[in-house]
Amino acid sequence: MNFSQITDDLFIGNTPLAADYDQLRSLGVRLIINMRFSRGPEPDPAPSPLRLLWLRSIDSPFFPIPMHSLMHGAQAALETVRAGGKVYSHCAYGKHRSVAMGACILIAQGMDALSAMELIKSRRAVADPDAFYIRPRILKFVNEWKSSQGVE
Repeated sequence: MNFSQITDDLFIGNTPLAADYDQLRSLGVRLIINMRFSRGPEPDPAPSPLRLLWLRSIDSPFFPIPMHSLMHGAQAALETVRAGGKVYSHCAYGKHRSVAMGACILIAQGMDALSAMELIKSRRAVADPDAFYIRPRILKFVNEWKSSQGVE
């Protein structure tokens, strides 16, 4: 498993195996957000399983990440953090979809979009939030999130 800690509450990386869940649990992770389309999360066999949220998305400019998925993931992440847990966002390589989700989580926590993208790039070398089909989704999320929160 290859991952990076972005903030105290947020990790971004590649797909974890069930064998990796104990390590994530030891870091305080309580929610794993899977941004892959065809590979769902492996069940957590632990007595107190991690919450696994599968937000199916394709890493392609022809199929933008659904805005409702970014909204749902950000909301679930906020709830987890407010309850004292941490969040692990992943896709196949921890480069695009998981990074978009991570940026959206940071935005939902009050960070501006550009700062969120820069922070992620500074903490995860392979992160590419500036990809021509990822950045617009992150920027669109800002307006969608503000609207959902009643903020102009």
